[in-house]
Amino acid sequence: MKKNLFLLGLLVCSMATVAQTEKADKPESWYFKLGGSYFNQTASTEFPEVGGQAPNRDIYSGTLTNNKLVSRESITGSFGQGFRSGITAGYRFSTRLGVEMSANYYISNSKTMAQTTDRLYGYDPATTAATYISFTAEGQIKAFDLAPSIVMFLGDAHGFEPYTKVGVIVPIHGTLDIKTDRELLTYVGANQVAKNNIYSKDVVKPNPTIGFMAALGTSYKLGKHISAFAELEYRNFTVHGKTKETTEYTVNGQDALATRNTSQRYTVYHDKLDINSNNALFNPNTATTNDTTDTTRPNDKMDELSSYVGISGLGLTVGVKYSL
Repeated sequence: MKKNLFLLGLLVCSMATVAQTEKADKPESWYFKLGGSYFNQTASTEFPEVGGQAPNRDIYSGTLTNNKLVSRESITGSFGQGFRSGITAGYRFSTRLGVEMSANYYISNSKTMAQTTDRLYGYDPATTAATYISFTAEGQIKAFDLAPSIVMFLGDAHGFEPYTKVGVIVPIHGTLDIKTDRELLTYVGANQVAKNNIYSKDVVKPNPTIGFMAALGTSYKLGKHISAFAELEYRNFTVHGKTKETTEYTVNGQDALATRNTSQRYTVYHDKLDINSNNALFNPNTATTNDTTDTTRPNDKMDELSSYVGISGLGLTVGVKYSL
């Protein structure tokens, strides 16, 4: 009888110990994270054309027929460098496996996409007035995305719990904003007779796309429910344009958007152009009345070849985690 009572007591103690251990080892179910990131670009490619201008940094010298290209530098880069803020909801199935859904807002650093200095833009033989143009086009991406991922927890020690995760990036909304500043100087002989500053902002909207991400991170417990975390993340995806619209156009600070015709304000991107495309290469005989260099159909949207820009980068994210 005493032996049976002893065995029963040992069984009860063992069950209590196992229950306490399971309770101690049981992971949190839901958790939330709030963090900020900074990314550096990991790959540079040649930027697409901007308003028909190749992605070069050109410098011209000389006047009239002696206005020659003296320097050309190819402009490469990506929009993978910039800041990101995000909020994440996670669910942990076990001590080792979980899933996360992140909502992020990303804004890239501004990048020079094309630049020209002192190129002969126009000449009027009646007045001998020669106009030279200098311009710089800067691009910046702003995007909101969702990033579902699978998380594998690697075990905790001394308050640290490293983990790794892989997932996809699904852009929900984003634009490439291209801001171009042009300076046109007009000379008669050696005398400057006119100066015009033209500013424009073009907004490029992308086609749907999906990217890839992978991260290695760790959390450090600060309290019962609060932890700090840090992640090293690599992401890889590219986007290509669907449409472009000029949303701002000023001449010497005055709004002049109404002076732009449809082909100058709107662009539709395609994988292929042909004889039906509204493009200068295919419509050489339908010049507009207010811009002799524009040979497209003025009341139709411009057709251009679609090009890609990269947003790949390697970044560090830090933040706080709250576990339920």
